[in-house]
Amino acid sequence: MFQPSKLALALAASASMGFCLSGTTHAQEQVERIEITATQRVSAQTTPAAVTNLATSEQLPGMRIDAAELLGGIAGVQSDSRANYAQDTRITLRGFGARSAFGVRGVLLRLDGVPLSMPDGQAQTSSILLDEPDNVQVIRGPLAAIYGNAAGGVIHWRSRSPRTTATQVDLMAGGNDAQRAFVQHDWVNEDKALRLAGATFTTDGPRPHNRAERHQVAARWYQDLDENTRVVVRLDNNNAPFLQDPSSLTPAAWREDPTQTVGRAFTFNTRKRIHHQQASVTVEHETQSQAADISAWRGWRNVEQYLPFPGSDLNGDGAVIDLRRDFTGVDANYHLRLPALPQWQLSTGVQLAEQNDRRYGYVNNFGERGEVRRNDDGEVSTQSAYALLQWQPLSAWQLMSGVRYNAVDFAVDDYFIIPENPDDSGSASMQQLSWMLGANYAVSEQWSVFVSRGNGFETPTLTELAYRNNGTGLNTQLGPSTNQQWEVGSKWRSDALEAAITWFHIATANEIVVDQSNDGRTTYTNAEQTQREGLELSFAADLSRTWSTRASATYTDAKYSNGARLPGVARQQAYWQLRWQPGADTQVQLVGDYRGEVAANDGNTVFAPAHTLWHVAVQTQWLWQDLKLQPWLKVHNLTDRDYVGSVVVNQGSGRAFEPGIGREVQAGLRFNYRW
Repeated sequence: MFQPSKLALALAASASMGFCLSGTTHAQEQVERIEITATQRVSAQTTPAAVTNLATSEQLPGMRIDAAELLGGIAGVQSDSRANYAQDTRITLRGFGARSAFGVRGVLLRLDGVPLSMPDGQAQTSSILLDEPDNVQVIRGPLAAIYGNAAGGVIHWRSRSPRTTATQVDLMAGGNDAQRAFVQHDWVNEDKALRLAGATFTTDGPRPHNRAERHQVAARWYQDLDENTRVVVRLDNNNAPFLQDPSSLTPAAWREDPTQTVGRAFTFNTRKRIHHQQASVTVEHETQSQAADISAWRGWRNVEQYLPFPGSDLNGDGAVIDLRRDFTGVDANYHLRLPALPQWQLSTGVQLAEQNDRRYGYVNNFGERGEVRRNDDGEVSTQSAYALLQWQPLSAWQLMSGVRYNAVDFAVDDYFIIPENPDDSGSASMQQLSWMLGANYAVSEQWSVFVSRGNGFETPTLTELAYRNNGTGLNTQLGPSTNQQWEVGSKWRSDALEAAITWFHIATANEIVVDQSNDGRTTYTNAEQTQREGLELSFAADLSRTWSTRASATYTDAKYSNGARLPGVARQQAYWQLRWQPGADTQVQLVGDYRGEVAANDGNTVFAPAHTLWHVAVQTQWLWQDLKLQPWLKVHNLTDRDYVGSVVVNQGSGRAFEPGIGREVQAGLRFNYRW
């Protein structure tokens, strides 16, 4: 029978680390481990870092159309559901990524060790087939700096290799005529396995001009070459041919009617079309004392977007975006533990990646493509290398030190040159050294404390460099930001309780922030200095044989040097989940989710109000021979609370609020047949 390679578990929180967490967070299961190699395991308690490892089954059941569904209750993570499928989920980690107008910035995303983030640091969660991951790992603090550019934090989703030949079909439906279907077939032989999966999703959306259509297809091939070597081939094709954009609302309009849509969205027929394709090959090899892996990937992403204004100025960039991107990369890592020196482990690696953006801009002629206003070719290339050393001088001590060098080069060639719009070609190069030091002390088998220190950096993305307030072309005035981080924490793990508390302090120079945001055209600048200081608390407990709970709380004081709050970051967050399992096959869950007020601009004159949401879900299963049926039912926003799902930072037209979804009933049924 096909057996998943141990290296898939042994390698890593990511390619940068050479270790990973596996299992769920239920205190009673006691399976969470960091695997340094297949022969050397250390408890998660010994890692000098704030690392959360959570099985996706711990989350509420759902339609899996929003990455926030897989991040609920993780301390330090702020995942904003926009209910706008043209703009993607907005993810903030300890305040990093708050500036994002769309997609993800400042946080690195990975899936099964392969980067989802582009070489310039930007990423989109809509390209992920969210049914696939069975585990998510979130790394915060100085340890994340070793991952390189944009490493305010790392979110690493991992899927489980096929175990048996089986077919799974999920049928799901929700409010606003939302419908989704997911099909997966696994074929398993002695030394090989094949997985084919596909999903389709349509909805009218909670607001007018909010329709969406998305189709996803994936293929995975797993091949054991011998007992120590495995090859994994991944193919993904994600097509979203129709995503209407209802746009954000002014605070006054939101209070009047949060379900309305801006008139400009109809006038200019705002919408987006996305087609994302990616292929990767990973080879993993492991012996008793060493391990190595190499991944290579190539992808293509085409985006067409219509913004809510004409964009007819000759010295502008247009209001119809036509982006054709291709990207490629290779990541190689080596991990060594000598039998003669079992207390030491060395991990090293290199990564090379390139990104090419062919960008056109056109006039938006009331929903139709007009004359060209932009035509350029942008390139980003990155080269990085790292080394990580781990040492256990005594049984109670675990020391870790790492360094990573990153070089990022940007270049833009302008092909739209007229007297009113001169040549805006340009280039920029940025280099930085990131490092971290950490120590963990095990006070007892259940209790440990740790401290870590590190420096990281983040370059602007090519999209952020693409616009400037006056004129067109590369914003060469925008430079990288650097940060210094401290982290002190304590962890407790026993049969009935898991708990962790972490204090962090982050000082950032030249923070990249939103300068202006007008109807989808966003410019950025470097702030003088920002500071983030906060506290994270999380725990999971088995209250009895049938009752368990999971909770987290985060306080993040993110502010500029003048004392103003950093926009887009909630100062307080809290999450509480209560689970009742009256039988082996049935469970009922209640979730409370609190979000404090969020500043929407640098002047702190506009705030999205605080809110608390309640959700309830029930799921069960029936088994008949080789067929398993698993129905579920969920009520989102049980009290039908009006709330702001996300803010648009420094929105120049005042439309800063993106409404959340009101009360919504979702239901699903899974068929699973083992052949």
